[in-house]
Amino acid sequence: MPQGTTLPSQTPSHFGDGPTPTEPPFNVDAECAVLGACMHKADVIDAVRPILGDDAFYRPAHETIWRALLAQHREDKPTDPIVLTELLQQQGDLQRVGGHAYVFQLADAPYGTGSAAHHAEIVRAKADLRRLMTSAVRTLQQAQEPGADPEAIRSEVEAEVRAERERALASGQGRLSRFATNGWSFVKESGADTEPLWGTREKTVWASGESLMIVGAPGVGKTTLAHQVIFARIGLQETVLEMPVAPSRRVLYLAMDRPKQIAKAMARRVFPTDEKILRERLVVWEGPLPATLDKEPDLLADLAAAHQADTIVIDSLKDAVSTMVDDSLAVAFHNARMRAIRNGVEITELHHQRKATADAPRGQRPSLDQVYGSTWFTSGAGSVLFVTGRAGDPAVTLHHLKTSTGEVGPLDVTHDHVRGTTTVDPTKDPAVLLRNAPNGLTARDLATILIGGGDPERADIEKARRHLGRLVDSGLATKADGIAGGAGGGQQARYYASARHLTAVG
Repeated sequence: MPQGTTLPSQTPSHFGDGPTPTEPPFNVDAECAVLGACMHKADVIDAVRPILGDDAFYRPAHETIWRALLAQHREDKPTDPIVLTELLQQQGDLQRVGGHAYVFQLADAPYGTGSAAHHAEIVRAKADLRRLMTSAVRTLQQAQEPGADPEAIRSEVEAEVRAERERALASGQGRLSRFATNGWSFVKESGADTEPLWGTREKTVWASGESLMIVGAPGVGKTTLAHQVIFARIGLQETVLEMPVAPSRRVLYLAMDRPKQIAKAMARRVFPTDEKILRERLVVWEGPLPATLDKEPDLLADLAAAHQADTIVIDSLKDAVSTMVDDSLAVAFHNARMRAIRNGVEITELHHQRKATADAPRGQRPSLDQVYGSTWFTSGAGSVLFVTGRAGDPAVTLHHLKTSTGEVGPLDVTHDHVRGTTTVDPTKDPAVLLRNAPNGLTARDLATILIGGGDPERADIEKARRHLGRLVDSGLATKADGIAGGAGGGQQARYYASARHLTAVG
């Protein structure tokens, strides 16, 4: 290319060029994003190829580069811009596509690999629209010819529509096959048997691939608790409430509800030594989103991809949707939630309880129907933690209303509002209670203590029995069976702290 000559339609400032009213549909941004992602990571080609199908790119230069990428990938060769420009040079195509500079420009485009499939769908959709426009123009021309036969034209149109549909189905591209997998891969390779994000396999607070919802009245410490989980995810601590938290790559915090207060709350836990981690692994979005998630179900996944985040915190849920009481909008939000999760994004949501239940007696166990809004919000959540207490009160109770595995708590916890930390009250820890009971405990005894006195219900006793069973399994307790056939059956068994447990403490 002669010096000083440029390709106006292929310069960085023109990446966003779109069709004019006289042009067919296309999206240069999406085409550039797909090609750049394929150069950065060859595996992306396998993901986008079935979506794109044939002749998807509008610009001939992009189609040429795409075919070069396919040729490299078929031979298991690198697809980086250095190797690619060499191949294009050998083929005599390098100058025609814009030269060395343009290929590297595509590779440096500010798009990650995480959204490549979404970008490929945009490219494919535009290509399909162009095909339909071409067909429509041909039909219009045929209809304007002298002596045109309506039945013949109609028959040809129907044949083209059938052929187009069969082409899409046969190619395996698009919505009908992108997320389909065989049964073995679904059961064994989908990541269902992964370690929890927060908690243990036996008592999981937040499971991978399932959203966590933290619910409570204003001022009971939802944000304080969420911030500790976030800081654990980015590596500033290892546990929250004495339970392990798995690390993440980067957290995107949607601070839609009073961002200045959220910043002040976070500041309690931030020290100068944390600057590098906070700059690299925590991104905060301040204020309202560009659109509510019920209106744009892909927005949540797109935000995660744009900021290369594998975790999103929604603070709070009411600010992410148009209204909380409409079932159809709640289902739309759940679709947004699941699209992000399907892309490997973990989600935590902060939410409020119904105002009418905010003044319930202290210690009374809440229920899912006390969560504000449509029941579809909690139905779609993987785990629901409900915080009860008075606004500003350092002592609150955590109730695990919806669980992935074993139930956690109820836990009586104490917030340190100065330091922004939360600790578990040891007087409600089953291991501590058993260790301090020289005559042992039955499941009913433990249940009575955990609920704060009174007559425990059957569910309370069963939960206490599971607590004691886990202590036996871990070697911290021994079990002495009760009288066979006695009232309550196995619930009459008595549990004692093991010698190992007593020795470890002593």
